[in-house]
Amino acid sequence: MIKKEFIDGLNTAVFTTKYVLNGNSTILYVYHYEEDGAWEFLGAENKICDEDYRIVSLEEIIDIDSSVLKIISMKTGYYARRESREVEWIINKIS
Repeated sequence: MIKKEFIDGLNTAVFTTKYVLNGNSTILYVYHYEEDGAWEFLGAENKICDEDYRIVSLEEIIDIDSSVLKIISMKTGYYARRESREVEWIINKIS
């Protein structure tokens, strides 16, 4: 696994949800925000409140789902989505 090639360092703090962390949700959406360079890794949940968010390291996200390594070069201002873990990522500009 080539963790070191991600745009940001492995200790970079990223946003995710308790659903992703506890294994109840597959990562289906990844945002790399242009404003501050922040990363966000989300599942299929429609309603997420502030209490659902967690901050973890990028390395923890990679350990949960190494398929995010396929989007390591995604620039800020873009997001990736997929319908399931078996489907390839589709990358689009955040509108």
